[in-house]
Amino acid sequence: MAVKDLETLYDYGYWANGKLFSVISQLTDEEFTCEFGGPGKSIRSTLVHILNAEWGWLARSGGPERGPRLNPDDFPSLDSIKEVWSEIESHARSFLSSLKDEDVDLRLEYTNDAGESRSLPLGAVMRHAANHGVHHRGQITQMLRLMGRSSGNIDMLFYEGEKRGVPVW
Repeated sequence: MAVKDLETLYDYGYWANGKLFSVISQLTDEEFTCEFGGPGKSIRSTLVHILNAEWGWLARSGGPERGPRLNPDDFPSLDSIKEVWSEIESHARSFLSSLKDEDVDLRLEYTNDAGESRSLPLGAVMRHAANHGVHHRGQITQMLRLMGRSSGNIDMLFYEGEKRGVPVW
């Protein structure tokens, strides 16, 4: 995998976030924090989970430290989440732009949440962080649908089509 491939995955994720943010911004505070049960619980807690994971993996990869795990209660609004996300997006883009293709194969040594030492190629870790968001954006999409709202199609194919200015379906 080349750095350009990683940049495309992150670009797609930020594009998809933007699509979700435009719909989520129309929610009431009660809808934003409404608990559905399951792993995501609410749109707010799922967004904070994605942000927390992306920042955590970026820190493990050599980016800025996140510090303690982020708490959804510290993010009362979508704007508060977007503010931090914008900062992390900037850090992620800067970090990715500093890499060379051969860097993606370098072994990354890190400690997991249980304090155990682990080692994976940097590219695998960065791919995971980008893909992790895909899964949870799907959960948010389902929560929005249960509220009678839709973000439209946020699959990667639609990102590619929009980026190129061509219809894909």
